Amino acid sequence: MEPTKSPGQVVELVDVLLRDGAVLAADVIVTVAEVPLIGIQLRLALAGMTEMRQRGVFEEWDERLREQSGNGR
Repeated sequence: MEPTKSPGQVVELVDVLLRDGAVLAADVIVTVAEVPLIGIQLRLALAGMTEMRQRGVFEEWDERLREQSGNGR
């Protein structure tokens, strides 16, 4: 049995990500010889600009960009 892939599934996945968004969080610790050297906290938010603005992410950046382009709201 071979896995199948439908082009509609990819489009649906992108639609859900842009509409609802997704957040990925990861903590990474780099060690050498069992000595922790670097600690990194990674946070990734993936969503459409409408969703991001509704949640207050990149709101100031979006307003500045709109003002610079002259489109306003």
